[in-house]
Formats: sequence, structure tokens, C-alpha cells
Amino acid sequence: MTATAIRIQAADSAVPVISSTPSITQWSGRYFGHWWNATVTEATEICTGPIVLADVHPDRYAALGQQVTDTRHEQIVYARVPLLVAEDRNGTIRAFSPRDQLAYISEPHTGRLTIVGTDAEAVAVATARLAREVVRGLLLRDGWTLLHASAAVIDENAILSFGSKGAGKTTTALLLARKSGAELLANDRIFVRRDDAGTVQVLPWPSAAALGLGLLDALGMYDVVRERVQAGEQLHPTQDRRVTEALLEGRREPLWAPNGKEMKVQLHPDQFPDWFGIRLASSARASMLLFPSIFPDAEPRTADEVRGLTESDFMTGATEDRYPDVFRLIRGNGGGRPQDREHVAAHLSRLPHHGIVLGHDIDAAGEFLTKITTSA
Repeated sequence: MTATAIRIQAADSAVPVISSTPSITQWSGRYFGHWWNATVTEATEICTGPIVLADVHPDRYAALGQQVTDTRHEQIVYARVPLLVAEDRNGTIRAFSPRDQLAYISEPHTGRLTIVGTDAEAVAVATARLAREVVRGLLLRDGWTLLHASAAVIDENAILSFGSKGAGKTTTALLLARKSGAELLANDRIFVRRDDAGTVQVLPWPSAAALGLGLLDALGMYDVVRERVQAGEQLHPTQDRRVTEALLEGRREPLWAPNGKEMKVQLHPDQFPDWFGIRLASSARASMLLFPSIFPDAEPRTADEVRGLTESDFMTGATEDRYPDVFRLIRGNGGGRPQDREHVAAHLSRLPHHGIVLGHDIDAAGEFLTKITTSA
């Protein structure tokens, strides 16, 4: 079968994904297309640089699994499942995940990464995740760093929203998109780099967006999602089946797992423009920092105190515990070099900062956010 190829590019960093299974490259094209400029290319034209090769190949999967288990190896937890990892004297890394039925070969010295498995969707999801890691490594080595933030864009100006888990980062970005016509650039984390002019450039981190049922309902997005699911359209496969069942039954209240964690709808990036008319931005320049807090009965207002950025707002390797760098794609701090973080933090500290309090009245919150982000 003829191989198909998708080229993924963010800023000056790019990687091709090549497969003889069209659905695998189509998945990467869909996942990265709006945010990381995924374009179809000819596989025969790719000859140098990092490359991701992926396919459904049960025999090769089994052979790689046998290679790993027959040699000295270690077991780690990767993507929340056990992964057996072996490294040879040349630095080539082979890994085997029996539960996911996936096997990997990483050659850090050449930048070549191979993924094989028995199921096309499982291979496609793993391929997109690791292609993103390849690009992340390239960006970090090129001076970018990662912030734990959401971002919405108005006239190429990025409004960055910070806070701990549940503070309202994603809610703030989506409110700006729904109520102010802003473009959505990121829902959880962003790449940032200071350029020669002293501006902080912002790039998205492509990922599924995790939104609670209650938030979807408040934003007026619940009915669209439910109708699409009822019609047979698929959400991201990482979504818990209990969330899908709740949608089909029309339940709108937050759904909690036994461990106390909220279970959320997992939206593909392209579902924002296709389902809700929310445009996606692929780059912008930082212009404002928001630090939201949400209280059910609060009137929207500015907070009495405004904090600045802290070390916890920057992503680091320690925060990426679900995907440790076993394939040596990052080769360094998972959030960027210390000097790059310092340069970004120094410039961001000079931009407008607003601590804000939002309530559950979405219209009032949207009106408030529109006013505060257009007054600068």
C-alpha cells in the first residue's frame, strides 16, 4: 500500500508523520490541522530530520514485544499503563505495551520514531501524542518554553488565563470565545518565547479539551454536543464511557468518579469550529494576563489582590508524569530552559495583570470579560 504523509509544523519546528494506513495520518491531520498547520505531503520527498513512522502491523508488533521481553528491560507507567522499555548499546530504545498492544522503536541519534500496533485507532492516538512530543522537543531546543495557561486571541493579541486546576482558566478562554468573538488558542497550556523585539509570542499546545457537563451546559454548548453524539459522531477516545452515557441520557449535572475526580467531555480541537463556530488561532502575541476565581453567586469584578507569575505557572518535566520522556524526544527540561523561562517571565511581568472574580451568570461574566479585555 502507498504511504501517506502529514507534515506538522509549529513556528520553525516540523515533523512528518508517515503511514501506509490512511486513517493514521488522517487522525494527525485532524488533530493538529487548525493549530499546528498540518498539511498533506509526499512521503517520497521526506529524507532528512525527525520523522514518525506508524502502522498497523500485528506481526511486527509481536516481534518487537518479544525482543523487549527477551532482553534486559524495565517497567514504567506511561500514559497510565505499564510499558516495558529496553535500550541497546547504540542508544536505540524499544518499548512494548501489552495492554495497549503497541510497540515502539526510538532512535534519538537519527530522530526516527516508529510505532506499530494491532488497532488503527490505538496507533493513531499514540502517533499524535508522540508527534506532539517530537515537536515539543524541537520547540524547547529553539528557545520556547511551556506555560500552564489557557489563551484566547482578539486581533492577534493573546489574553492569557492562569490558575491552579479548577480556577477557571478554560472557562475564561471559552467565555471570551463565546461572548466576545475571540479565537481560542489553547485550553490548558501554551508555548511562549520572547522575540528580538521584546514581544512574547504564543503558540498552542494541541490537545483534547476536557469540559465538565455543567460547564458545557452553562456555556450553551451541551445540546450541540448531545445532538452530535446521538447522531453517532465520536468524541475523543480518552473520554470515559460513563460521560458518553450521561450525554445520551441528557444528564447535565457534573459527573464524579469514585476517586472524587470530575469526569469530563473530551472534545477534539476541530470540533470547536465545526460544532460551535469557535475559531482557532495558531499564533499570537501576549497582551494581558488574567488570574480568575469562580464563585457560584459572585458578581463579576476585579479582585482586590493581583498575583504575578510563579514557578508553578511554568510546565516542567515533573508535571508531565503521564508521559515521561522514555523515548528521549525532549532531551532536557520538559518545560524549557531556565534562561528562556526567565526572559519570558520578565516581559510578561510588564503586561497588564488582572485578578478577576466570576460567578455562574455566564452572560454577566462574558460582558465583564469583554469590557476588561478591550479597555487596555
